Amino acid sequence: MGAEDYGEHYTYSDYENWEGDWEIINGFPYAMSPKPIIRHQQVSGNIYFELKLKNNCPKCLLAQEIDYKVSNDTVVSPDVLVACGDDLGDKYLKKTPNIVFEILSPSTQRKDRNEKFHLYENEGITYYIIVDSQMKIAEIYLLKNGKYMLDKKISDAKYLFNIDDCKIEFEFENIWA
Repeated sequence: MGAEDYGEHYTYSDYENWEGDWEIINGFPYAMSPKPIIRHQQVSGNIYFELKLKNNCPKCLLAQEIDYKVSNDTVVSPDVLVACGDDLGDKYLKKTPNIVFEILSPSTQRKDRNEKFHLYENEGITYYIIVDSQMKIAEIYLLKNGKYMLDKKISDAKYLFNIDDCKIEFEFENIWA
């Protein structure tokens, strides 16, 4: 049973007081435990490093596991994100990111493929990349007409992310090392 079955509905003010690592989606709390395994952290770091190397756009924020406050009852912390523009926020990201990477783990796979997939689609995030670090494959979803379409499944190829005036030629083979 979920929190909604008991009439509980959590907000950002609740979230700010919680100990540990949490996300809330539509008022429902998700504990982010257990902590990610070593492979997950390595791939996350490699994604960030690859983005840092290839992105020369001064208006883009690259970040790992920062809070993205979607609304008063939805706060998520994507594994890696890119957000471009002005006034991105200080305490948390308040602008919709352009690219989000989520690395699958047994405890988050269902949420990443369902709740977060639909959340990111509804928020208009242009690229959603679901990364399977065990299978060494990334599914790149591109937002077209308000819906995510699987653009490519990539293991070792390059992919060009096009964000307004910024372009990032990302080499997926570099994230598995």
